[in-house]
Amino acid sequence: FCFSEGEADASAVLYSTIETAYANKLRVEDYLTYVFKTLPTINIKSRSEVSKLLPCSTDLPKDLKIK
Repeated sequence: FCFSEGEADASAVLYSTIETAYANKLRVEDYLTYVFKTLPTINIKSRSEVSKLLPCSTDLPKDLKIK
């Protein structure tokens, strides 16, 4: 349970990202590790750079996919 609206929003984003990663047949733990390591290196104001990290992106490394 969340104690604030901000916590609820953050939880919803995280859970949605995880479920979308599952739906796109990604190894979720590896995917999240990749995203958290890559985020500090990109311009987060650039939609095109951020969109490359979405679970549905074709720009993700192939080794994140479940074989």
